[in-house]
Amino acid sequence: MKVQQKTLIANKKEIPYTHIENGNEIVCFMFSGLSYTYDQPLFYYSTMTMLQNEYDVVHVHYSYGQDIFKLPLAEITNMISHDVKPIIDDVLKSNQYQETMFLGKSLGTIPLINDLMKNNRYVHSKMVLLTPLLRFDSIFETLLMCKHSTLIVIGEKDDHYIPSKIESIQHQTNMEIKIIPNANHSLEMEPFHTAMSISALDQVMKSVDDFIRL
Repeated sequence: MKVQQKTLIANKKEIPYTHIENGNEIVCFMFSGLSYTYDQPLFYYSTMTMLQNEYDVVHVHYSYGQDIFKLPLAEITNMISHDVKPIIDDVLKSNQYQETMFLGKSLGTIPLINDLMKNNRYVHSKMVLLTPLLRFDSIFETLLMCKHSTLIVIGEKDDHYIPSKIESIQHQTNMEIKIIPNANHSLEMEPFHTAMSISALDQVMKSVDDFIRL
């Protein structure tokens, strides 16, 4: 296994990324949350799950301030997409990958749902959406139209868990949806409970592992 730390200059901006290579023909691009980064449990163990299945992994290390959510969603989408797409292009240009898949959490699901899912280039790519931001109507509406092989994982106590929207997605698409009881936006238990949070993490990773093996 080879781990490379790289930096790409795109749109007059430096974007670092980590490329973990197993020599596989499948690569998973990961997009972090606003303050939920790759060393935190969901990404750490998602990365381990990909590596366990011998996939290559790319972590995109973008960085935004807390005020990003004051912007219109279209502007947020464009901002993040302009940062991640040059890295995707660079990795795919430099390697002979036969398949791509994507995993994002929270903020990181925005470019997946509002951009990459609408791009025919990635129509066969699997999508893992951890805690997608369903309070945004355009996010929800795009998911209803989505034909991708997709796994959604969301907590029952997440502010973005909206039962009526989840039910509509279940009825109108073929997406797999995993709802974690009593879990918050970090997919941890509320009130805090260490053993139950670890159990929830185990459920999430089993769902991701089963999904990518399909």
